[in-house]
Amino acid sequence: MKWNVERTVTAGALALALSGCGMVDGRGDGKLVDRRPLPTATNQGVSDFPVKIGEPYKVGNITYKPEDRADYDDVGYASWYGEELQGKDTANGERFNPDAITAAHRTLPLPSYVEVTSLDTGRTILVRVNDRGPFSGDRLIDLSQGAARQLGIAGQGHAPVRVRRVTPPEQERAALRMGNPAAERLESPAMMLTALRRKLGITPTPPMAIASAAAKPNAAAAPAAPTPMIPVDLPASEPVATAKPAAKPAPAPKTKPVAVAAAISTEKPAAPAPAAIKGNWYVQLGAFSSKPRADAMATRAGARVDAVGSLFRVRFGPYASEAAANESLRSIKAKGYPEALILSGG
Repeated sequence: MKWNVERTVTAGALALALSGCGMVDGRGDGKLVDRRPLPTATNQGVSDFPVKIGEPYKVGNITYKPEDRADYDDVGYASWYGEELQGKDTANGERFNPDAITAAHRTLPLPSYVEVTSLDTGRTILVRVNDRGPFSGDRLIDLSQGAARQLGIAGQGHAPVRVRRVTPPEQERAALRMGNPAAERLESPAMMLTALRRKLGITPTPPMAIASAAAKPNAAAAPAAPTPMIPVDLPASEPVATAKPAAKPAPAPKTKPVAVAAAISTEKPAAPAPAAIKGNWYVQLGAFSSKPRADAMATRAGARVDAVGSLFRVRFGPYASEAAANESLRSIKAKGYPEALILSGG
């Protein structure tokens, strides 16, 4: 991203910056810590080497000091940027691809890899940092349009997130270098999201936890009336607890159990169980090749998991009509699942 960066560097650092390092606002971004040659065009000139840390730089009245922190773990807000910068140079000299899973950060080495977790939904994705920014006080990271779409925040101006530096396997690094997404991580537990939101100063419960709680039975609801215990097999010689025995009790009529049952049958019958909804419409939150991952999302959202072919689909339904599914879809999206969609069929 391009910002008006005012940098103070020594003469030696300036010479090093002009010798071929990446750019921030047209100025050198710092020293090279690895001089291995760039790979061939098999990955379109995108490489994890050389890694650049950079000299301290100033934007406005704030000085930023890049550093190589392997244990970086912070919470803040994510914004995103897209096609307006397509083809422009990023801070480490790569061409910006809005559909790739990349991001801008103020101080992490370029490139580096982070896991970004939405504190609203618990979804976590792997992102490659190759640019500098954002330089707004409450923003922690700027995601590319592709990364925002994968995380599910592309429809928002900004979203609360956790950013944690990681060292992923080479297979996932290669996928991100080629502009493709890596596999999504397991959703974070609700208790962890609540703690992270408190750390950021957000006290309300995340929407995904609200959706999960709404799907659980209401503990405060009045319990169903118990079924009366009728001693239809009571021996005729056993007296009733509250009655005094007669001097010569007559044998109990053989039809007594039937009479009791008949008397009960005249009382108000219990409401019949509602008929199962017949419909062919569903609201789907996601489809996974891994059942544990599907189960994790279903647990968070209070949804169901259906095995369809080779996939495990997390969804609500069925609904009797498309209109009913649309009404449910609006509610589900408002609870933190903006990528939910309506499907018809089995």
